[in-house]
Amino acid sequence: MVERERLSKLSDLALRHRREGLTKVLPPLAEVLRGSLMERYLTCGNPDCKCARGERHGPVWYLSVTLDQSHRAGCTVPGDQVEQVRRWIENYRQVKENLEKISDINRELMRRLKAKNKKKKNAKT
Repeated sequence: MVERERLSKLSDLALRHRREGLTKVLPPLAEVLRGSLMERYLTCGNPDCKCARGERHGPVWYLSVTLDQSHRAGCTVPGDQVEQVRRWIENYRQVKENLEKISDINRELMRRLKAKNKKKKNAKT
């Protein structure tokens, strides 16, 4: 709500410039990934293994994605891809945040256009 109140104080031109600026700083959309990256340490169950004495195997990197309330998907991530996956997850966060800001700006511009059209209609009658 605070963001919308601040937007209402900006001119149409300022809003359009802000929207254009947000579209320019979006990360490459081909490099986004929704999910969480987790570092896990596992036990294999072999009673003679070091993990049975508390020295678990790992780290194993795991990508988890919530599909809906009752379904999740995931996969292990090779160690040499961990940094790339982290970047892609951060890119997703930035895209989502900027899309929300763009949406707020578009709603404000639509609200203004509706008000302007209503004034015109009332002036004609």
